[in-house]
Amino acid sequence: MQVVCVTDRRRCAGPFLDQVARLAAARPDAVLLREKDLSPEAYLDLARACRRRCAAAATPLIVHGHADVAARLGDVGLHLSLAALTTRRPRLGAIARIGVSVHAVAEATAAEAWGADYLIAGHVFATACKPGLPPRGIGFLAEIAAAVSIPVLAIGGITPARLADIRRTGAAGICVMSAAMTGDPAPLIAALRSEPPLETS
Repeated sequence: MQVVCVTDRRRCAGPFLDQVARLAAARPDAVLLREKDLSPEAYLDLARACRRRCAAAATPLIVHGHADVAARLGDVGLHLSLAALTTRRPRLGAIARIGVSVHAVAEATAAEAWGADYLIAGHVFATACKPGLPPRGIGFLAEIAAAVSIPVLAIGGITPARLADIRRTGAAGICVMSAAMTGDPAPLIAALRSEPPLETS
């Protein structure tokens, strides 16, 4: 199962770049640099620093929302909203991997049609990152995974105990944010990579 770690420096217990280095060293499938509140200039500086740390561990970095930053760095992925993808797709050039966040089946199929390489679907379970918003549930995730042929990653309230339920949906992987920003991420990522046997009736 793929594991992508999503950053949120405001939740980070210690120096953010140190935590990114620990994340990269734990070898998730990618680190997604979310940091939506930064100016383009500040985001570019941070992305460069994170790319160095990810490259040292051979862990891919994905830029969130800043197509110009992805183009300047050249060897990173890019994650967008569906609206941004449909607006910018002709100008994205040779960016190798493009992902899209989706919240409905129609969005998922549209993103695939517009050339997305993977989707992040959520939020699936209740999470502190979305206080007061009801989760969309495991059925929602299954519908998204069944509607498209590209990989679907679940986000929102992901824990090792929920992996078997997520696998049953056909989702290709998971994203974690809050848990990735505190402590040593290596045991968490190892647990999330585990492949518990699916129960059969």
